[in-house]
Amino acid sequence: MTGRRVQRVNELIREEISYLLTREVKDPRLTGIISVTEVDTSPDLRNAKIYISVMGSEDEKLQVQRGLVAATGFIRRELSGRVTLRRIPELHFKLDNSIERGSRIIALINEVTADIREVDSA
Repeated sequence: MTGRRVQRVNELIREEISYLLTREVKDPRLTGIISVTEVDTSPDLRNAKIYISVMGSEDEKLQVQRGLVAATGFIRRELSGRVTLRRIPELHFKLDNSIERGSRIIALINEVTADIREVDSA
């Protein structure tokens, strides 16, 4: 399968899983701020790594991960009805901390910037 087609499939799966997580999945462990940051599908469409970002404590992240594992079958079934693919890939959810790291870096930059302004105004 061509790289461009895999990218289109990745984006389509990302959009559909995002929708399903926010509107269809009723697992109480899947509450809070959960974002699907990326989907990486194998060229043969047998497997897909779904990268999920969760804002919260380590315990909340663990609960979300457990909820995602429990909801995997439901999500695959729903995808099969929403996406026209010969094969719906096996879904493997992975935690992605990139948004959290980015938030922390921005906070540190803002803190340093504020300190520099204080020194300049003194």
